[in-house]
Amino acid sequence: MRHRAAILLFSLLAIATLGSGVWLYGYGQALGQLQRRGEADLALAADRLTAQLQRYQELAVFMADHPALKSLAEGQGDAALAHALLQDAADKTSALDLIYADPEGGVLAASRPDGLKSAEIVGTRFFERALHGALGAHHAVDARYGTRAFYFAAPTFGADRKVKGALIVVVDVGTVEENWRGDGPAVVFSDEAGEVFISNRSELLFWRRAAGEVSFHPKQGKAPAFQSYYRSGYEIWRLNWGPYLPERGLHIVQDLPLIDMLGEAIMDVAPARRLAALQAGFVTAVALAFGLILWLAMERRRVLAQANAALEARVAARTQALSQTNEMLRREVAERQEAEAALKKAQADLVQAGKLSALGEMSAGISHELNQPLMAIQTFAENGGRFLERGNADKAGENLGRIGQMATRMARIIKNLRAFARNESEPMGKVDLVSVIDQAVELTGARLRQDGVAIDWDHAGPVYALGGEVRLGQVFVNLINNAADAMVNADKRRIEITLETTPRLAVHVCDSGPGIDAPDKIFDPFYTTKEVGSSEGMGLGLSISYGLVQSFGGNIRGANRPEGGAVFTVELDPWAEESAA
Repeated sequence: MRHRAAILLFSLLAIATLGSGVWLYGYGQALGQLQRRGEADLALAADRLTAQLQRYQELAVFMADHPALKSLAEGQGDAALAHALLQDAADKTSALDLIYADPEGGVLAASRPDGLKSAEIVGTRFFERALHGALGAHHAVDARYGTRAFYFAAPTFGADRKVKGALIVVVDVGTVEENWRGDGPAVVFSDEAGEVFISNRSELLFWRRAAGEVSFHPKQGKAPAFQSYYRSGYEIWRLNWGPYLPERGLHIVQDLPLIDMLGEAIMDVAPARRLAALQAGFVTAVALAFGLILWLAMERRRVLAQANAALEARVAARTQALSQTNEMLRREVAERQEAEAALKKAQADLVQAGKLSALGEMSAGISHELNQPLMAIQTFAENGGRFLERGNADKAGENLGRIGQMATRMARIIKNLRAFARNESEPMGKVDLVSVIDQAVELTGARLRQDGVAIDWDHAGPVYALGGEVRLGQVFVNLINNAADAMVNADKRRIEITLETTPRLAVHVCDSGPGIDAPDKIFDPFYTTKEVGSSEGMGLGLSISYGLVQSFGGNIRGANRPEGGAVFTVELDPWAEESAA
């Protein structure tokens, strides 16, 4: 009982650990997806802010070289015209103010009379940068305008390439934020001091986080609670700052050197936590269901074990009798295996005897095939000697070349004989069917020429089948020899061999003999149409061929042709890569 309780407790702990692991993994994966989406949203917000500010930056650059302003800088322009020009530009672009000042900071023209004064311009970073011939930019909370402002200052150059003045464009950041306030996730843009200057959430303005502390601008009141921690390599902020900000948010940062600010986004992680919880809950439920099934199976196994223990006593009583019976069966199996091995050996010996019998039948023709080249070699050798005695080296060389050709012919005949006679023990494999038939035709060629039998066989290119090369060669030698035997007394003696490749490989061996008397008995052992006591065979050739083709997974059949004669068809499986497997 205690053992089962310990197993149950351990299983529950394992399932709880599994659920926690799945939650952590799923949460990490969801945070990764949230990070990628947040980076895209932050990049979109940064591009939108940069594009809006760049419009005012380009306004400062383009209008700084306006003729009315340049003339005013050189002391020759019309101040009223310049004032009207700047006011018109401010109205059309929604700029907060446009101010044109000389190098000493004196205001030469402005779009509004209550704008920046000379003392508020001199010494500012953006104005000093413009006096050095570069584009100046800065941002601050402007007390005169009572709002957050961006400043762009572009220089005006005189004919001597010296700075004669600067055009200052003041941008109301609130106007820029109106188009995207409350849109998408919380996005903030902070300056080098870490203070939030631009945001689509007003409650985050002027918030500052430095050295682990949180502070707010005096106008915003007391800083709320803040906590930062890492989960799966991602920074998570715990805020709880109101209904428009997430309680927990993924913190994403992007540097914006174009406006000298840092972009930050806070993505709500609540959907990621819910997804991870669903995944963990599903896996935990599956594990609990599996554990319950396993528990029930163990209980059932325990009950069955008790029942089996009771049955074992009854089975033991019958074991002795069954053991004796099994011993008898093992002896019978061993005897059958020995008989099967003897049968296979007898079949192999019979196949080899069939091949040797076929070689015996072809021996006279083969002897003639070998005797002809030997006599020719002797004649060419004698003639070559005489030509050498007469000093005719060219003729002697021709005779030596013919001797080489005769020797090559004899080597090919002997090679085919050796291949046909060897006892093949290799497994089935890839066999070139055309090459096998070519060798069979060459082996039987001498006998066919001796008996005056014409053979028609021509096929270009290799055709690969599944089988054994030597055993297939014996099949076709047997079929050709049987066809020749059947046409001994025929007026027309002709063998035709054709090869079909579709739908299955099929070789047809046709003769012009008298045909088959009993096609259904032609493959029976010791069935023959030859005279009793004949030395030409015992009726085993076709039976052996039938067994060989069947061992390759093929089929062989014999039939009579409508136009006279017999046809034997050998069907084989084509070679394929899966055949090797």
